[in-house]
Amino acid sequence: MLKISKLFFVGTALLLVSAVTTNAQAADGAELYKTKTCWSCHGKDAQTPIMPIYPKLAGQNADYAYNQMKDIKSGVRSNGQSAAMKGVMGLVNDEEMRAIADWLSTL
Repeated sequence: MLKISKLFFVGTALLLVSAVTTNAQAADGAELYKTKTCWSCHGKDAQTPIMPIYPKLAGQNADYAYNQMKDIKSGVRSNGQSAAMKGVMGLVNDEEMRAIADWLSTL
C-alpha cells in the first residue's frame, strides 16, 4: 500500500510541474506574439490577419507552426508571403519560436 501512495504522490507532483510549465510557456508565447510583432499582421487574436492572404494562426498545430517559422528564418521556405516574414524572423530565436507555436496551438 505504501508503494502505491508514493507512486500516486510522485505522479501527482509530476502532473503539477507539467501544468505549471505549460502555463508559463503559454504566457511567454502570448507575450512574445505581441513583442515580436506577430500580431501586427496576423491579428491580436491570431485569427484576424490584416490581409486575407495572411494565414490565421490560432489553433495551428504547434510543430507545423514551429517548422514553418524555422524554414522561413533559414530560407528553406521562400515562397508565397514568406518574404514578408523573413525580416521578422530575425527577431525570434528557436526557443521563442517554440513558445509562440505552442501558445498558438492552444487558441
